[in-house]
Amino acid sequence: MPDVGPTAVLPRRPLTVGELLDSAVLLLRNQARVLVPLAVLLALGEQALLHPLRVLAGARPPEWWFDPDGLGWYWLLLALGAGTEAMIIALLGNPAARSAGAALLGRRTGARELLHDARWGATLLAGAAVGSTVLLAGLAGPAWFVAYGLLGAVVPVLVLDRVAAYRAPGRALRLAVRVGGRAAAIRLLGYLGWWLIRLGIGLGVYHGLGLLALFDVSAWALPVATVAWVAVNAVAYPALACLDAVLHLETRMRTEGLDIRLSRAPAGTPEPVLLAVPR
Repeated sequence: MPDVGPTAVLPRRPLTVGELLDSAVLLLRNQARVLVPLAVLLALGEQALLHPLRVLAGARPPEWWFDPDGLGWYWLLLALGAGTEAMIIALLGNPAARSAGAALLGRRTGARELLHDARWGATLLAGAAVGSTVLLAGLAGPAWFVAYGLLGAVVPVLVLDRVAAYRAPGRALRLAVRVGGRAAAIRLLGYLGWWLIRLGIGLGVYHGLGLLALFDVSAWALPVATVAWVAVNAVAYPALACLDAVLHLETRMRTEGLDIRLSRAPAGTPEPVLLAVPR
């Protein structure tokens, strides 16, 4: 088995669901110094963007539950929240995918390498497109699940497969539905798991401070809830981006023989050529 090192972040073979989740966590741990600060900034921006709609919907912290009179605004809030989450995860998918590609080849990357010459312009456009698509799907309710599950590989395709930007969504969709939609289902499973963790920590911090009675938490509900949600999202969003990255490469190994191609590649072949889709 051609694993790289004793505890490879991403072994060169098809993985089980549990191994994929483990690989995503290992990747996040290795690149937390890059991914988490970026996620903090993006999560803060998300909270600022959502705040006006929360006010209009009468949503109150920390649960952000709605006032029945503001149901229409709350529906829009949910759709916008789904769109911003998808966009943030897509943007974080750029450094996560580059790190996963390097890990597959047996090496670790530094912060400068992850942020330099990384097709950021195309990534920003792809992230905006993914976020807009999920937002529109969110307005239709259950369609959100379909959109989120199918679009996880857009940025990894763009960054690792080195395809033209206009081809990335189509290739991402094809990869997501292979093997009976396995990649899409695992992406949704990962989201559900991290949603439960986020919910538990986000609410637990607020109510835990209330039980300690160190200060009047209700008087500081907005800043306390904002800090709690930003903190937990700053870990969850990079973790989901890392899952997208390792899932993309694993899907290519499972369905395109990427692991075999790497084992047969001539020595000295540049890394971008090794991981790019043959034309």
